[in-house]
Amino acid sequence: MQQPPEQVPALLDGPAVDVSDAHELLVGYLEWYREALMRKLAGLSDDQLRTPVEPLGWSPLGLVQHLGWVERRWLRWGFGAQDVTAYPPGGDADEWTVPAGTSTTQVMAAYQAEVTAANCHTRTATLSDKARLGGRFKTPDQAPSLGRILFHLLQEYARHLGHLDVARELIDGETGE
Repeated sequence: MQQPPEQVPALLDGPAVDVSDAHELLVGYLEWYREALMRKLAGLSDDQLRTPVEPLGWSPLGLVQHLGWVERRWLRWGFGAQDVTAYPPGGDADEWTVPAGTSTTQVMAAYQAEVTAANCHTRTATLSDKARLGGRFKTPDQAPSLGRILFHLLQEYARHLGHLDVARELIDGETGE
């Protein structure tokens, strides 16, 4: 009987191994983390997506909602200085809690809309471009470069996807990548 070929794991996650341009790497890894978020949610029922995981206190869908706010705060309000609401009226509790009348589809669509808007800012800017003034940052001394913002977003996603791995294991025993 013939043995199935061994699956060889990818040596690196994210952009292709021949990518060396720093902008392409940072944007590529950010996209990889966004896709990893969706992979880690795959297979969960609507109830599992919406139910807070104990002892963590938040639901997987609440994490998606939070990451949408993070994208908005750092790229639209922060880098682009757009006049947008940066925080929900109820603070952290509202940022992480999906209202009963809000569907999973609505949360996912809002998250994807923030990602699309964020990509408009990262697509043509250089890593050394500074955030525009007037949104999150009021003075030139406060305004970070796009490279600094992207690096921050990568660590934010990495941390939260690790949290999601723990939540997923508590929900149904699935372990992360």
